[in-house]
Amino acid sequence: MTAEKLIESTRTDAEPPAPLNPALQALWLSKAGRWDEAHEACQLIADPIGAWIHAHLHREEGDHGNAAYWYHRAGKSVPPRSLGIAEEWSQLVQQLG
Repeated sequence: MTAEKLIESTRTDAEPPAPLNPALQALWLSKAGRWDEAHEACQLIADPIGAWIHAHLHREEGDHGNAAYWYHRAGKSVPPRSLGIAEEWSQLVQQLG
């Protein structure tokens, strides 16, 4: 599913569309403004992908120290501040979808 279709779904659907992989479900919840649920969902993904989404969520909330920890756990570099949250979210959808 493309980032655009996932965004549209957050505007029209009450729940993530089926079938989405767990990573896209967490990202859908994040884009839908359901941060706590997205945070819980990414913690259920027990590999570096879950840590990567977890990092993104903490970056989104402005907790940069915690985000840096989770980027490290994911084996990823902390994105430059010039990369906006929405742009990073779209990149995650593209790479994880």
